[in-house]
Amino acid sequence: MNSTLRPLPNKDRETPAYLKLASILVALIATVYILFTLRETIIPLAFSILLAILLHPVCAWLERHRVPRIGAILLSILALFVVITILVYVVSIQIGSFAEELPRITEKAETILDQALTMGERYLNVSRSQQVSEAKRYLINALSEGRAVLLNTLVTTTGAISTFILIPLYIFFFLLYRDFFRRFVHKAVTNVSNDELNLLLKKIYEVIQSYLSGLFLVILIVGVLNSIGLLILGIPHAIFFGFLAGFLILIPYIGILIGSILPALLSIVTMDSPWYAVGVIGVMSFVQFLEGNFITPNIVGSKVSVNPLAAIVALFLGGQLWGLSGLILALPVTAILKVVLDTIPSLEPYGFLLGEPVHEVAEEKAERRREGERVERRREEKRVERREEGEKVERRKEETDVKAEAVPEFKKKPYRRYRNKSKKKNESGNPPASSSPAANVEN
Repeated sequence: MNSTLRPLPNKDRETPAYLKLASILVALIATVYILFTLRETIIPLAFSILLAILLHPVCAWLERHRVPRIGAILLSILALFVVITILVYVVSIQIGSFAEELPRITEKAETILDQALTMGERYLNVSRSQQVSEAKRYLINALSEGRAVLLNTLVTTTGAISTFILIPLYIFFFLLYRDFFRRFVHKAVTNVSNDELNLLLKKIYEVIQSYLSGLFLVILIVGVLNSIGLLILGIPHAIFFGFLAGFLILIPYIGILIGSILPALLSIVTMDSPWYAVGVIGVMSFVQFLEGNFITPNIVGSKVSVNPLAAIVALFLGGQLWGLSGLILALPVTAILKVVLDTIPSLEPYGFLLGEPVHEVAEEKAERRREGERVERRREEKRVERREEGEKVERRKEETDVKAEAVPEFKKKPYRRYRNKSKKKNESGNPPASSSPAANVEN
C-alpha cells in the first residue's frame, strides 16, 4: 500500500477565512501603532507627499519649457510658499479685526444672556442662580470630557509645527527623485508587466491629483459664494466665515452645520434682528445644495466620494492619532486610499465599502465603466504580447544575420567559382576543364 500523501487541490489548500481575518486585524493594529508612535515623522511626510502631487504639474510644465529640474522644483516650492503666505496674511487680518470687536461682541452677548435668564426665570420658574449653576456644571463636564482630546491635539500639533521646516525639503526630494521611486516600484512589483504597472500608476496619480486640485477648487468656489451671501446680508467678517465654512465642507453634514452656526450666532449678537440668523442659515444651506448637487460632482466627481460613516470614523481616528494634523489629513488620505483600492482589482470590494451607496442606474454605469477598463487592460496586455513577440522575431532575425556574417569567406568562394564554370559549360556545350592535377596530366 502506497503511503505517500498526495497534495490537496488548490481550493482545499486555501487559507481559512478566520486566519485571513486574524492577519488583517494584526496588520491593522500594527499599522495604527506605527502611525501613532512615529507621528512626528509621518505627519510631515504625509503633507509633503500631498503637496508634491499638487506641485508636480507645475514642475513638469516648467521642465517642458526648458527649465532645469532643480530650478523648476525650487520655483514650484517658492510659488507654494507665496500662496500660503498670502492666505495666512488674509486670515490674520480677519482675526485681528475680529479681536478688535470682541469687547463690543462680549458686551452684547452678556445683554442677550441676561435677557435669556430673565425669560427662563419668568416662564420656566427657574431661578437665575440655578440656571447659572446648571450652565457651569454642563460646561465643566464638557471641558473634562474634551481635555484628553485637546491635550493630544496640542501635543501633536506642536510636534508637527516643530517639524514643519522639513516639509519643503521633503517636497524637493520627492519631486527630484520621482523617476527613481517609479523604478523602485517596478523592481518591487515583479508579477505585473511594466506597461500594465505604468498604466496602473498613471491612473492612480491622475485620480489623486485631480481629486486634490478639484477639492481645493471646490473649497475656493464655496468660500466665495458664502462670502458673497454674507456680505449681502451685512454680516461682520463675512469673508472669514465664508471661507471657514468652505473648509468645513470637508466634514460631511457636520461641517456645514458648524459653518452655519458660527456666523448665525455672530449675527444674533451683532445685528438688531434675529432674521439675519435665519438669512445666514438660508444662504449656507443654498450654497451647500449647490455644492452637493452641482459643484462637487462636476469638479471632483463621484469616483472618490467617501460615505459619511467612513468620513466620520476617519476624522475621529485622525484626531486621536495625529490631533489637528490628523483632522486635516483624514479625508484626503481616506479618499486616496479609496482610489488605490478601486484601482487594484483584488482590493476593489474594500474601496466599494468606503464609497457612497449608489442607485441601480449609477451602479450599472459604474459596472460598464469597470468593464470598459478591464477590456482596455486586456487590449493593452495583447498589445504588449504582440510587441514582445515582434521583438523576439526581430532578435531571431538579427541572430541569423550575425551567424550568416560569421561564415568564413574562403568557404563561399569555391561555390561561386563552380557556379561561374557551370554557366560557361551551359553556354558553350563543352564540359569545363577539370581543375584537378590528374586531369591536367592526361591533357
